Amino acid sequence: MKTLLSWSGGKDSSLALNAISKMEDVEIAGLLTTVTADYDRISMHGVRRSLLRQQALSAGLPLFEVPIPKNATNDVYEREIKVALIKLKKELGISTVVFGDLFLEDIREYREKLLSGPGLNCLFPLWRRDTRELAEYFITSGFRAVLCTIDPKKLDSSFCGREFDRSFLTEIPENVDPCGENGEFHTFVFDGPVFQQPIGIKIGEVVEREGFYFADLLPLEKS
Repeated sequence: MKTLLSWSGGKDSSLALNAISKMEDVEIAGLLTTVTADYDRISMHGVRRSLLRQQALSAGLPLFEVPIPKNATNDVYEREIKVALIKLKKELGISTVVFGDLFLEDIREYREKLLSGPGLNCLFPLWRRDTRELAEYFITSGFRAVLCTIDPKKLDSSFCGREFDRSFLTEIPENVDPCGENGEFHTFVFDGPVFQQPIGIKIGEVVEREGFYFADLLPLEKS
């Protein structure tokens, strides 16, 4: 089964990559990421494209970027994704796209419907995993991540830029999912078993844009 992995640069997609890399019948053809061209950043997460490319390089996988304009409608997003997938299906022979979704049925149904157009299947290797246990597994497996995006309606903005660790898990309110599956936060993974070497980052300015808080993650210059 030749696959692409829907890659956000965050915790769940890293765990999905870790899971499918252990499956004997799965060949990973590359990572697929939507990038907001006007900002040169990962869509929704707000992480610089240069850091995304460092992740792909460290993972040893090709990166396929799908550029969309700022304030793109869902119709525009779907059109660009379908164009990219049809092209990659023809060129690479992929049959399946892997997603790191955990339990939201409507999101799963949306993805399955979207990919049915290009004639592709979906694979959800983390589906229905207990999110508290999965968060612990992420930490104990040697992954490291920082919170790059916060929805302040669901989680206090002071967590923006914090490392995703046990201290964080003990401090979040009970109504916040430990993996942020309800959109409470997004993460950027900078180290872990899916990477050949860590991605050097430092935390820059935390800014508020369009109702969300973003920590500007800056690449460390190599000495």
